[in-house]
Amino acid sequence: MNMVPTFYAPHPALRNHISHIMVVEAKFEKAILNFSPFPPTPQHAIHFYPRDAVTVWNDKNGVQKHPQSIIVGPQVSQVNIAMGMHHIIVSVAFMPGGMYRLLKMPMHELYDDPFDATLLLGRDIAEVNERLQEAQTALEMKNVVEHFFMYKLDHSSLLPWEHALKAQLQGSMPIESAASLACLSLRQYERRTKEIMGYSPKIFSRLVRFSKAYRLKEQQPRLSWTSIAHSCGYFDQMHLIRDFKDFTNALPGTVAKQINKAPALLQEHLRI
Repeated sequence: MNMVPTFYAPHPALRNHISHIMVVEAKFEKAILNFSPFPPTPQHAIHFYPRDAVTVWNDKNGVQKHPQSIIVGPQVSQVNIAMGMHHIIVSVAFMPGGMYRLLKMPMHELYDDPFDATLLLGRDIAEVNERLQEAQTALEMKNVVEHFFMYKLDHSSLLPWEHALKAQLQGSMPIESAASLACLSLRQYERRTKEIMGYSPKIFSRLVRFSKAYRLKEQQPRLSWTSIAHSCGYFDQMHLIRDFKDFTNALPGTVAKQINKAPALLQEHLRI
């Protein structure tokens, strides 16, 4: 199933720290627990589910139902997602450092596990969940979450290390160049990136490249892995294979079969 999302640019005051707000809606005739793969991306996000619950499974936690809102920080493992009969996701995608500003806590504390947003953001996020359940249109839902972040997120000017992480996200900037842009030594930049993003700048760069490759395969399934490796900045196909084994626990050929069999493609329209 091809689910086309609606994307909204956030309020100008938030655009340094929130990339976009995405709303997707899908209705199914019956509830079937069919899972679609969702590998890790380099983008931190908060996902809201104002209608039917989403079920997820992975090797570490087994099968679980997500709460109404979850915080997804530094992920490095694939999860598999099954949607309810009436599926709506309102996803707030952060620029590098945006979630760190919101939560004011080291991101490595959220490493590779989603968290119920009400546990970290409390009553205010519970009220957002309630208002989203009452909202009827994508625009109304966007306005609800945007209003919350206008008051909760520190939206002062970008700091040097945020500029550097943003540059890493947008292209193949060497880590040494990113550290220089951040006005930090390489060791200082590595420590700061682990605090802000939850992992090292090297892992961050690998996730940027891997995510681009995976999304390209969802978008163009007939494209060869050799072409994808070349397009996404890999040295060779073995370089790509290593990342796929690390981030999906599967070889690229197995990943291609998962994509072909998936009831829904969940990343082909993502904007990273």
